Amino acid sequence: MLGIFITAYAGLEHAFEADHLLAVNTLVSNRSKMNQAVKDGIYWGIGHTTTIFLVGILMIGFKVAVSENIFSYLEATVGLMLVSLGIYRLSKLFKKNTHTHTYTHRHPLSDTNSVSYLHSHTYSHSHFTTTSNHDHSKGLNSFNAAFGVGLVHGLAGSGALVALVLTQMKTATEGLLYILIFGMGSILGMFTASGLFSIPFSKSILKSDKLQISLIVISSLLCVFYGSHVIYENLF
Repeated sequence: MLGIFITAYAGLEHAFEADHLLAVNTLVSNRSKMNQAVKDGIYWGIGHTTTIFLVGILMIGFKVAVSENIFSYLEATVGLMLVSLGIYRLSKLFKKNTHTHTYTHRHPLSDTNSVSYLHSHTYSHSHFTTTSNHDHSKGLNSFNAAFGVGLVHGLAGSGALVALVLTQMKTATEGLLYILIFGMGSILGMFTASGLFSIPFSKSILKSDKLQISLIVISSLLCVFYGSHVIYENLF
């Protein structure tokens, strides 16, 4: 029982690593309700656990050897995802909308006639409006996207985890069970993290649009910078 608790706690702690928190924080920044944000966290955790479990099946069950260089490239892929996620969120923060306005002017028919006609002249202009707190059923911030981000995130560190399991567990069944319990802990951890991160973006808690926009910009830029660091660290 103690071993199960320790394994679950390790998974929970794993969920609070910097790259995980940055990605999920960027995702939930588009949620105005906490229940939707925690669902993002749960879907992230399920995707993350799925990848680690599949890697575990390959390495533990089928004895497939994966070189350390491959996992470095996978880590770099996670960095690229973080950069893309941050840039995409920033691009969606300001949405360009074109509004068309119709103006009516009265022009005289001639200098000697008081009769006049109405001519409608249509002018259009565009400006940017902020979209800091909208829940989209489609697009990057859907639950499917959170699951996809979790899948990619599972690539980072999965090799080290499975290698640890190989040295500690006597049988393949024990090793895969360890990974599942670890995954459940990570789901619980991200459930908690996503709920906490969603608080500043909830309209009922923080009603300042400017402050919310500032938080989104900061979290997105952090995502980009950290992702760039991960890419550089693993490729150069």
